[in-house]
Amino acid sequence: MSVAAQQQSDRTPLLAIRGVETFYGKIQALRSVDVDVYEGEIVTMIGANGAGKSTLMMTICGDPQARAGQILYRGEDITRLPTHDIMSKSIAQSPEGRRVFPRMTVMENLQMGAILEDEKDFDDDLRKVFDLFPRLKERRGQRGGTLSGGEQQMLAIGRALMSRPKLLLLDEPSLGLAPLIVKQIFEVIRELNRNEGLTVFLVEQNAFHALRLAHRGYVMVNGSVTMTGTGAELLARDEVRSAYLEGGAH
Repeated sequence: MSVAAQQQSDRTPLLAIRGVETFYGKIQALRSVDVDVYEGEIVTMIGANGAGKSTLMMTICGDPQARAGQILYRGEDITRLPTHDIMSKSIAQSPEGRRVFPRMTVMENLQMGAILEDEKDFDDDLRKVFDLFPRLKERRGQRGGTLSGGEQQMLAIGRALMSRPKLLLLDEPSLGLAPLIVKQIFEVIRELNRNEGLTVFLVEQNAFHALRLAHRGYVMVNGSVTMTGTGAELLARDEVRSAYLEGGAH
C-alpha cells in the first residue's frame, strides 16, 4: 500500500458509498457500488453513456433511494433520508442537463441557491461566483432560458456554489459544450478545489478531462465499478485508453 493510500485508510471519507444497489422497477441500475470521497479531493466516475453514473449521482441525492447498501456523509447514514434533508447538509448538486430556471433571471437563479441568513454573506458569495464566471455578471438581468449552453452550465454551478457546499456533486458538466467552454469550466473546478479546498465528486463521459482533473477516479461499466486508481493511473491504463480515449466505446 502506498503512503497516500495508507493515509486515506486512516481517515473517514467525507462521502462513503458501500455496496449500493439501485433499481428502476425490476431493472437493476447499480450493482454493489463502493466509492470513497475524502475531504479536499476531486474524485471522478467515468463510464459510457448508460453505465449508471447519473443514477449513482441521483441515488446519493435520495431519488431514487438505494434498495441495498449504505451512503454515509460525514459518518452519518443518509441512505433513507428525503432529498431535501440530504441537500440541507452542505451538499450541492449541479445536475445533468443543467436545469436552470428558464423564466428567472441569472440573478434570481443565483438567489434560489443562496443561503439568505445574512445579506453580507450573500453579497460575498455573489461576488465569488461573478469572479469565477464573469459572463454571469454581464448576463445577470437575462433570463436563464435565453443563455447559451455554456452560460447555463456556469449558472448551474454558480447556483450550487451559492449554498456554500462542503461537497459539490457535478453530473456531466461538459455535456454538449464546446471544447473551449469545457476547458474553462474544468479550470474553475480545479481553482475551487485548490483555493477553497472544495471537495468535488463528478461523473463524466469526457474521460480525458475528468481524469486529468481528478485526484482519483473510478470506472463504471453496466452499473458496476470495474477499476479505480489515481487519475494519472487510469489515464495510463490500456483498457481505459482504448475504451474512452481512442474512439472506442462511448
